[in-house]
Amino acid sequence: MIKGRIHSIESMGLVDGPGIRTVVFFQGCPLRCAYCHNPDTWNMQGGMEFTPEELLKKILRFKPYFEKSGGGVTFSGGEVLLQPDFLLEILKLCKENNIHTTLDTSGFGLGKYDEILKYTDLVILDIKHVDDTGYKNLTGQEKKGLDEFLKALSKSGTKLWIRHVVVPKVTDSEEHISKLAHIIKQIDNVEKVELLPYHTLGVNKYDKLGLDYLLKDTSPMDKDKLKELESLLTRLLLC
Repeated sequence: MIKGRIHSIESMGLVDGPGIRTVVFFQGCPLRCAYCHNPDTWNMQGGMEFTPEELLKKILRFKPYFEKSGGGVTFSGGEVLLQPDFLLEILKLCKENNIHTTLDTSGFGLGKYDEILKYTDLVILDIKHVDDTGYKNLTGQEKKGLDEFLKALSKSGTKLWIRHVVVPKVTDSEEHISKLAHIIKQIDNVEKVELLPYHTLGVNKYDKLGLDYLLKDTSPMDKDKLKELESLLTRLLLC
């Protein structure tokens, strides 16, 4: 019997796809992003265990609320693609029950992407960095994992929203944003692009878990600088 490990479930997500969303946070992540605000999701052995059917029952309890708003369910993490067999089964059950499905992911998982994307209405993709060296420095993993998922996305035609965290002195240069624009322009079906400002709201979790926060000397992203980079990205994407 397939079982998955779930960190938590949020019933009223408002920024996790269209409409009101039930957000299911999967346990476990292969990345160690320097700015991660949920390090408690990293450990694959944490969280609660569910069968796909058990999780569906919980999701269906919220269907009357999210259905009226044109919402649905968003599977997030951690990294949702780290449990591909379980994810595939719960996606199939959601589609059998006419529930809009969204994946919120870094695109770094264990495969079965073609099959998973058949049952996915929307992908919210967090592009961590734009080149191999920067990706490894920021996440501890190689960028080729993301590249494999991008190939599957291109084949699937699944609708896509892209998000990118802008970190001072890490991902905030004009050259960096130009490389990001180049990557985005190679991908079909991009409906929305967002630059998100780096913040320090999750730092206290590192203290509680006894972990070293690698960006402790980095200030939150300046809002005016972020607006300038948003304008630059918009111009580059229209070229």
